[in-house]
Amino acid sequence: MIPFLDLKSINEQYRVEMDEAIARVLDSGWYLLGKEGKAFEREYANYVGTKHCIAVANGLDALRLIIRAYKELGLLKNGDEIIVQANTYIASILAISENDLVPVLSEPVLETYNLNGEQLLPKINYKTKAILAVHLYGQCANMREINTIAKNHDLLVIEDAAQAHGASFGDRKAGNLGDAAGFSFYPGKNLGALGDAGAITTNDSTLANAIRALRNYGSHRKYYNKYKGINSRMDEIQAAVLRVKLKHLDKENERRQQIATYYLDNIRNPKIVLPQVYFESISVWHVFVVRTTARNQLQKFLTKKNVQSLIHYPIPPHLQEAYAELEELSLPIAEKIHKQILSLPIYPTMTDEDVQLVVSAVNQFGGI
Repeated sequence: MIPFLDLKSINEQYRVEMDEAIARVLDSGWYLLGKEGKAFEREYANYVGTKHCIAVANGLDALRLIIRAYKELGLLKNGDEIIVQANTYIASILAISENDLVPVLSEPVLETYNLNGEQLLPKINYKTKAILAVHLYGQCANMREINTIAKNHDLLVIEDAAQAHGASFGDRKAGNLGDAAGFSFYPGKNLGALGDAGAITTNDSTLANAIRALRNYGSHRKYYNKYKGINSRMDEIQAAVLRVKLKHLDKENERRQQIATYYLDNIRNPKIVLPQVYFESISVWHVFVVRTTARNQLQKFLTKKNVQSLIHYPIPPHLQEAYAELEELSLPIAEKIHKQILSLPIYPTMTDEDVQLVVSAVNQFGGI
């Protein structure tokens, strides 16, 4: 069976380096907010191209803390609206509603799965204060269009870059395309930790200063609390591991791009709709998503052919039980995407033979 993702083989490549990094942490006797975390923050900020990186416990907290910090700074308040694409993972929505703001779901571009500027414009009103642009599946949203709209309407732009480590739009990387960005380092991400971890990047020093306190019980100085903060700190072991893997991120993304190019050039099944990439964008292909009206049949067929596949994601946020208040929304494009998408294996340790077998299996699929 060709697995959808083989984390063991990915991490095994760097076992010696990671063992040394973990031993360094153990020997230090310091396990939170120490040298490894500070070094990772410097290195990741430099990689993304921003002034600041703040390491936190996970990707959801990264988004939650950005919005919370804007509230503390007076730029957002309860009841304000944030526009976000309707086909994202639920974490994007949770970050908004948990801060007592209102998520306004907008349709994506069918071919790229990212936020559609034309669909976004009618959603803007006097309550709208920000756009949460999700760089879904490893491709940056159309940030030229989104930033232009935001500037014209005096809106904040927050990036959900949880799936876009190393992706770029124009001459800038994801995480340096808006006012602030949240990253996840969940193990399966392009840059994955050995557990949960996340980070925020920004060029706004005032915002960064507030977030550093909020992630640490609202405190810049121990026992002195400026805010009613939370505990969301990346531990030193995860920071040390991520420092190792960051050095290899570009190489791993290049391999993903090679695989994606092979898929795009060689999948020739008329029943399969392939993803498209903006000409200004360089995708890092966190997942390779295809569409078909016979999704369940395709997945069963691939399983018989020893190819594992996954669905990202089967149920859109507005149809989740958790968001019953949104179930009356009419979002036909998002719903179509969620009914038809299937993710094929794509990870840096796939062999050329594995990639060819996936293509062969997809091309053999006959549908219903």
